[in-house]
Amino acid sequence: MDSAGQDINLNSPNKGLLSDSMTDVPVDTAVAAQTPAVEGLTEAEEEELRAELVKVEEEIVTLRQVLAAKERRCGELRRKLGPSASEGLRQSLSRSWRDVQVSSAYKRTQETLSQAGQKTSAALSTVGSAISRKLGDMRNSATFKSLEDRVGTIKSKVVGGRENGSDSFPSPTESGDKPLPDHAPF
Repeated sequence: MDSAGQDINLNSPNKGLLSDSMTDVPVDTAVAAQTPAVEGLTEAEEEELRAELVKVEEEIVTLRQVLAAKERRCGELRRKLGPSASEGLRQSLSRSWRDVQVSSAYKRTQETLSQAGQKTSAALSTVGSAISRKLGDMRNSATFKSLEDRVGTIKSKVVGGRENGSDSFPSPTESGDKPLPDHAPF
């Protein structure tokens, strides 16, 4: 056998055999020798570069063979060891979770929580409607209308004073309006 077709890994069970998995990407050393010269290089520089290219391509072939041998060895070791500890743990957890999901206690709990969620949603909707209705009733009450009128009056006085060119607030004594009564319900 030629050295390019041999497995050089000394620990490999396939010593001397070429890996089929890495032969699909050939490195053609003959093409490198036939490549036309690049302008600006002397013949000596060109020859040196070609020699280096051939050497690098041979190293690539060797590294591919070593990698293929290591991958085969890794596969063999994994087969001999069986499933890994982490894979076994993952399978165990997955199996346990499926067992929990099919158990009657889990199903009853799931149904109860689903019903509780639906009832909670309905209760919150009812509370929201009640609060909305109460706020609407409160807005239409005489007390709220009175407060709204007072705020509107104060606002018109403040805004009215600024519109007349005055930046200060009018004093209660300067305004011709009656003072506000002190028997406010709040």
